[in-house]
Amino acid sequence: MSFALADSSKPSTLNIKIISYKVVTVKAIIRHSLLLLAATVGILSIYKLFTRTISGAGPGPSRSINNMAWRSSGSSNAALINNLSSNGLITSQRVKDAMLGVDRAHYSPSAAYQDSPQSIGFSATISAPHMHAAASESLLPFLTPNSKVLDIGSGSGYLTHVLANLVAPTGTVVGIDHIQGLVDLANSNMGKSADGREMLEKGRVRFVKTDGRLGFKEGGPYDAIHVGAAAGEMHQTLIDQLKAPGRLFIPVQENFMQYIWVIDKKEDGSVEKKKSFGVQYVPLTDAPKS
Repeated sequence: MSFALADSSKPSTLNIKIISYKVVTVKAIIRHSLLLLAATVGILSIYKLFTRTISGAGPGPSRSINNMAWRSSGSSNAALINNLSSNGLITSQRVKDAMLGVDRAHYSPSAAYQDSPQSIGFSATISAPHMHAAASESLLPFLTPNSKVLDIGSGSGYLTHVLANLVAPTGTVVGIDHIQGLVDLANSNMGKSADGREMLEKGRVRFVKTDGRLGFKEGGPYDAIHVGAAAGEMHQTLIDQLKAPGRLFIPVQENFMQYIWVIDKKEDGSVEKKKSFGVQYVPLTDAPKS
């Protein structure tokens, strides 16, 4: 009787299936590990970019805005402004004096002396005081007693009042907003102080309802333009309304981030654009539908 012996040099079907399963399993583990690694790196990158943005550590000003901002709140308007100055968020005496001259409680319905944004209704906010200080200091070289200033997205009217102080006694500021309720609110807020009422009566400050993306050609050209909402692009119309020389301070949306851009129009009409620190603003858009 003879027996047929299995050929040990040929793997069995079962062994082949086991080996194939192991190979597939290893490949799957490697693939999922790589995906997990990529996701981790992506999350870390976004985190670093986010923390870089809120601290104001992007190209431009070396000061870390948010690092000191939350320590700058006070129990009064004077305490708030003095804290901003002590923490290096206000470096110009002119800006400090201009902000001391405007009681934020006239413009912010709650937590007026906190260095943080506050709701003012109409799905709008009054920006944090340290951002108003940053805008004022950036535009300061173009704010003289004869300057014309445009404040786009004037909202509560607070920064419009500060800018008017910086171009006193004869400079003018136009604040524009796309919501009539905010235009009315700004006029009402400025009327709470004697100097605010005088500015309105003498025409040194006025508020207009219009699309901020189009600027306000009737009052131009302007020495300085401030935009208080994030634009989807650097609107050429606004640059066109600058004097030569003149400066535009504007937050611009870039994908899921926003950055302040400082745009200078030189005496010869040439334009220089500089990207500054990261911010978070409400968008510069159409008025909400009622």
